[in-house]
Amino acid sequence: MLGFTSNVSAQTTSVLIEGFPLTIPSGPFKAGHIQGMAIDKDKRIVYCSYTTMLVKMDFEGNVLATVTGLLGHLGDLDFHEADGRVYGSLEYKNDAIGKGIMKMEKSSRKLDNAFYIAIFDVDKMNRVGMDAEKDGIMTTVYLPTVLEDYLAKVEVEGKVYEHRLGCSGIDGVSFGPQLGRTRGKEYLTVGYGIYSDPSRNDNDYQVLLQYDVSDWKKYEKPLSQDNMHMEGPRKPRNQYFVLTGNTTYGVQNLEYDAHTKKWWMAVYKGNKPQYANYTLFALDASVKPRKLFLKGVPYVGKANVIGQVDGWMQNLGSTGLCSLENGLYYISHSSKSDLGQGSTLRLYRYTSDGQPFKKVE
Repeated sequence: MLGFTSNVSAQTTSVLIEGFPLTIPSGPFKAGHIQGMAIDKDKRIVYCSYTTMLVKMDFEGNVLATVTGLLGHLGDLDFHEADGRVYGSLEYKNDAIGKGIMKMEKSSRKLDNAFYIAIFDVDKMNRVGMDAEKDGIMTTVYLPTVLEDYLAKVEVEGKVYEHRLGCSGIDGVSFGPQLGRTRGKEYLTVGYGIYSDPSRNDNDYQVLLQYDVSDWKKYEKPLSQDNMHMEGPRKPRNQYFVLTGNTTYGVQNLEYDAHTKKWWMAVYKGNKPQYANYTLFALDASVKPRKLFLKGVPYVGKANVIGQVDGWMQNLGSTGLCSLENGLYYISHSSKSDLGQGSTLRLYRYTSDGQPFKKVE
């Protein structure tokens, strides 16, 4: 039985900024820590990923429904206005993260390495404790490109490394226009996880894949964790590389903001001394990629490179970053107690002076 308690405060329900509460409480839950969030502004619903559980809440923090039963890592989320569904990264792998999840879930099942986009029919989420496999509310689309990079071995400067480009899987997801444009058709953009490794030189790029999901119905399958399906697009529509320096597990949260026309990437700090090791990056959506050779990556030819990226040492967004497309954002402040994992979703405003996000008071 899931454990959760209400921590709704008087301030949460009484203070509104442009119709949005200053804070939205979430949890605590007996689950992993919060990974990302998505918001349906019209219905005033919030969705939060807690590693192996999806939570549906109202703006007062009241839990409306949950989806459980996942043995993989459910990461960042985005709400797709075009079809009213929530999309999230979902990965299964036999590394330290995967083993930690199996231990947390007290499971001894042996699962294949696999990487999916999980798609939730959130209108069907109507009770606590719904099952991701059995209740017909989640489909998945397989991403073979990610698995290939995850499993590949590469040679760099005479040494063989596992995981091409340092790929540890996927995490950040967001809908937005083709990189280099600020409007037009929206694509699902997926950010790689990247292992931290200061000893190698081919892992200094953030890798972004863009997919056209308009024809994904032909790939969508219910997930059986005992028999992983492999239905998905053979390749992404486009692949992009952003030179930031190596980070710890890559793009944790990815968010396109149509108001500022920026792609935001929240990461965990890297460890290479030759880089600034920022924790938050932003791409100007209008800057067009250039076909260039990748620095330190001898096994990839010319690729789409975004060479202009801004960075800040602002430790915000790695567990949840969501644009409201009016200059306001909800940013997760995660917490942990004896009762479990939780978060306070705090309202911020974009500012072009110094640090990009400032608390709304």
